[in-house]
Amino acid sequence: MKVVDILARAGEPPISFEIIPPRRGGSVEDVMRLVEALLPFRPAFVDVTSHAAEAVYEEQPDGSLRRRIKRKRPGTLGLCAAIRFRFGVETVPHLLCTGFTREETEDALIELNYLGIRNVMALQGDPRVERRPFPDRTENVHALDLVGQVAAMNRGRYLHDLADAAPTDFCIGVAGYPERHAEAPNTPRDIGFLKRKIDAGAHYVVTQMFFRNAHYFDFVARCRAEGIHVPILPGLKILSTKAQLTSLPRTFHVEIPEELVAEAEKADDERVVDVGVEWAVAQARELLSRGAPGIHFYILQSSREITPALERLRRAGGPGGARGAAGMRGAG
Repeated sequence: MKVVDILARAGEPPISFEIIPPRRGGSVEDVMRLVEALLPFRPAFVDVTSHAAEAVYEEQPDGSLRRRIKRKRPGTLGLCAAIRFRFGVETVPHLLCTGFTREETEDALIELNYLGIRNVMALQGDPRVERRPFPDRTENVHALDLVGQVAAMNRGRYLHDLADAAPTDFCIGVAGYPERHAEAPNTPRDIGFLKRKIDAGAHYVVTQMFFRNAHYFDFVARCRAEGIHVPILPGLKILSTKAQLTSLPRTFHVEIPEELVAEAEKADDERVVDVGVEWAVAQARELLSRGAPGIHFYILQSSREITPALERLRRAGGPGGARGAAGMRGAG
């Protein structure tokens, strides 16, 4: 089922998750155990991240360093298929501009189409190592270009003219930034670029993580005012270590409210996750009470933080039963 259909037909706001493939050589069973731990909470769908190649330096016997291009986390497509067929949970593979040619993207989309996977998330991707250009290949520069490529295949238009090419039927998700994309000069330009992605064929938006709900509500209001009327799913991350007080803002360009910082700094290392769970639960309850279409949790590799959060939401009546609940002090 497509994500937009899941959102439209859900009896209560659905919960979804984002996970990361294992590192090269890692066990897929670790990921399967993670997904299995999420099953009692009825995940509507699971996003699986993708990772471009990057440069690694290997020391040689003579002491010199050799630069090699390597993908450290391959397997996004296979993992999506394995989760879907083992557990019956819809999956959303991430597609990236960075590190992949348009020809490679088309091949990936054909594979996904054969597997019956109907959802993709189109992203620019983090800056990675530059590969040598291929004279006969092209690259998508921005997520807008990637959305256009997927939408074209949905109309039966492939990179090369093919007689009687069968159209695909992908539901396309894109990212939104309640606190503005780091490369955008200002918020109106950022939302304008998002509008172009929707006009190009994207069907829904998942936001970057945020820790103050006011950012989400303001972002949604601005989007609606600009004519963006697709579902906008809020993305939440549970703070779990004190190190994240600096690493999350540095990596994702998000604000962590002073109230949350103060509570985390007062807690010992083992209790920081409890502070993060309390904050995220309060965020989720307020978001749902004010009409958010669901909650998307960034969990990556572990269910340690998300399980107690979901248990608390379920005790409050589940995601649907959380409507009308008050938010934690400071979460808004």
